Amino acid sequence: MKFLQSTTFYLLFILLISCKSTSQWEGQGPIQIIPTESKEISLQEKRTFDLEKGLYFSNQFDGARLNDAQRINDTLISITILPENEPINPSPWYAFKIWSESPQDFWIKFTYSDKGFHRYYPKISKDGNSYSNVDSTDFYLPIVEEGRPKEAFLKVQSSLDTTWIAAQDLVGTQHVSDWKEGLLGFDFVEKIKIGESTQGRPLEVLKIGNADDQQMLMVISMQHPPEVPGYLAMKAFIEKICENTAVAKKFRSKYNLYLMPQMNPDGVANGHWRHNAGGIDTNRDWVNFNQPETKALSEFMEKKVVETGGKFVFAADFHATWEDIFYINNEELEGYYPGLIRRVIEKSSKRIPGYVPNIRPNEGKERSVTSNSYFFFVQHAESMTFEVGDNTPRDVIQMKGEYLAEELMRILNRKKW
Repeated sequence: MKFLQSTTFYLLFILLISCKSTSQWEGQGPIQIIPTESKEISLQEKRTFDLEKGLYFSNQFDGARLNDAQRINDTLISITILPENEPINPSPWYAFKIWSESPQDFWIKFTYSDKGFHRYYPKISKDGNSYSNVDSTDFYLPIVEEGRPKEAFLKVQSSLDTTWIAAQDLVGTQHVSDWKEGLLGFDFVEKIKIGESTQGRPLEVLKIGNADDQQMLMVISMQHPPEVPGYLAMKAFIEKICENTAVAKKFRSKYNLYLMPQMNPDGVANGHWRHNAGGIDTNRDWVNFNQPETKALSEFMEKKVVETGGKFVFAADFHATWEDIFYINNEELEGYYPGLIRRVIEKSSKRIPGYVPNIRPNEGKERSVTSNSYFFFVQHAESMTFEVGDNTPRDVIQMKGEYLAEELMRILNRKKW
C-alpha cells in the first residue's frame, strides 16, 4: 500500500496557508443557477454496527454520518460515507463513534463509493464535545496520479470508553441551542421564532441590542452543515459584540444585530454533506425562496424594514472552504455605506501577524442566488461572505472573528447616518 508521508507535512502546509500564501486562492467559479424545488433525499439508517470481536461503530447521535461499516480483516474496518442526494458539492461530512469490549488497535478505511473524495482531516474526541486533530502519524492518504484521494486511512485505538471521530468539531443542533440559551442570559438578547424547517425544527433569530431598529445588521452561518470553522468564527464575532465593554455597549445602543446561527438545522441534524431536508443547497435559493429557511429569513427581514422604517446596513454569512477567502460585492456598486466591508476586513486582518486577507469582489453587477447577493441587492446592506479555511487553527479562527467584530463596531460607532 502506497501512502503519502504521515501528515505532519500536511498539517504544516495547512497552517502556513491559513496565515499567508504567496499566491492566493482564486475561490469558486461563477455561481450556477439551479432549480430549488425540493428533491428527495436518502436518509441514512440509524444503527449500531456490530463488527465482531466486540467492536462497535455507531451513527446514533445528532449530526452523525456513517452509511456502512464492514470488517475486512483483523486489523481493517472499511466504512462508507454517502451524500444525501446528488448532484452535490464534494464536502463529504462524516461523524461516528466507536467502542469495544476490550482494547483494540486497527485501521479505518474511509470510502465514498465514487460520490466524493476525502476532504476533511479527522478530528477525535473522548467526550463528544472537545475535538482535536488526530495524531499525524496515525493518518495517511493514498498517492493518486490525478485528482484527490477517494480513500483515507486512520489508525485508532478503541476501548470500553467511547471515541468520537468527525470531519470537524461536532456542532449539532443541541450545541447551537445551548449556545443561544447562554446568550439569552443577557438582558439585551431576545429570541424570535420565524418559522419551521421541513422536518419541524424551529427556525429562530436572536435580536442582540437595545436600539430602535433604525440601523440593523444580519449575521447567519451553517447554511452548509460541515462548514464548522465558519460557525466558530461567527461565534467569536457575536460573543465579542455581547461583551461588557464601552465599545460594545455603545454599539448595541445604536444598532440591533439579528442572528441566525444555524440556517440549516435539518441538514446539521442528519449529517448532510451540504443540503437541507428538501435536498437543496440553501445558498442557491435566495431568489426563488422555495425552501423554508430562506423564505422565513427573507420575509422576516422585509417585514422588519416595513414595520420599523429602518434598514439593514451590514450583513455577513459565515462559511468554510479550502482556504480563507472573503467574497464581497462589486465595489463599483454602492450600498448604504460604500467601502465598509473592505475597510473592516483590512483593518482587522492587520492585527494578525503575517495574515494577508484574500478579498474577492464579484465582477458582476446583477443579483445572484446567494445570501450575500440578496443582502446587498434587496436590502442594500454592505455585505460579505467569509469563508474560513477548513484547517485553520482554532485560536486563529477566534482571533479573526473577534477582530472583525471589534473593527466593525469601532467604525460603525463613529458613523453618523
